[in-house]
Amino acid sequence: MQAVQPIQTTDKATKPMENREPFLTIEGVSKVYPTSQPEGYTVLKDVNLTVYEGEFICLIGHSGCGKSTLLNMVSGFNKPTDGEVRLQSKRISEPGPDRMMVFQNYALLPWLTSFENIYLGVDSVYPNKSKAEKDKIVRDHLAMVGLSEAADKKPTQLSGGMKQRVAIARALAIRPQVLILDEPFGALDAITKEELQEELLKIWNDYRCTVLMITHDIDEALFLADRLVMMTNGPAANIGEVMDIHFPRPRNRTRIMEDPEYYELRNYALDYLYRRFAHDDTE
Repeated sequence: MQAVQPIQTTDKATKPMENREPFLTIEGVSKVYPTSQPEGYTVLKDVNLTVYEGEFICLIGHSGCGKSTLLNMVSGFNKPTDGEVRLQSKRISEPGPDRMMVFQNYALLPWLTSFENIYLGVDSVYPNKSKAEKDKIVRDHLAMVGLSEAADKKPTQLSGGMKQRVAIARALAIRPQVLILDEPFGALDAITKEELQEELLKIWNDYRCTVLMITHDIDEALFLADRLVMMTNGPAANIGEVMDIHFPRPRNRTRIMEDPEYYELRNYALDYLYRRFAHDDTE
């Protein structure tokens, strides 16, 4: 078996897909936050990444490497200090329904039911649709994540996994072009996490929106992603390498974990994170 050949984040990173048009482009992006020092604090420096339509991309790296900052700029919640982020050649300057974000803490409104949390977004994005049409969209997406019977329950009545399902349904109900996931399963127990990973892949296989997902879990990334973007440490973090993950879809967890290449990829990512870019505790 051939050794793993992670792709460097230069123009060569797009070579396997060079016949496709770029969908999301992160070009020369840096982010500097003002501090008491004149130069400020540089979180990200000269980040470049090309994402193609329908890809599932995972980002991994140590805390403080700017993963969330980068995806906040894709979502439009934050703006680059230098460089730009483009979706279908259009510069991103503000949030929009074409990019929906799902957070680790769910961000559900506690006084609304599951149905109402999803309906709120659908009503905002599709004001001209009839109430019956909007109701159907909400119910279809609750069914998609297996929560039809929880439609009238409020977040306090739901488990962590159920809340995250509602958050995913709410994001997908408005048909975004890009789904942005910031460690969506990080706070869940191992069994619930695996169940939701499977659920997410089923939804993505049907819907095929472009996904950008932050994770700290290498096994999660290898199961879900087409490519794994590995960040260097901050400050002034960058993309160190991008690893292609070629396991066939639809994916079977057991079959993947029986593949010797799985452990080759896993060990390479572990070596990258915990040897080449390990945190120095003496600092």
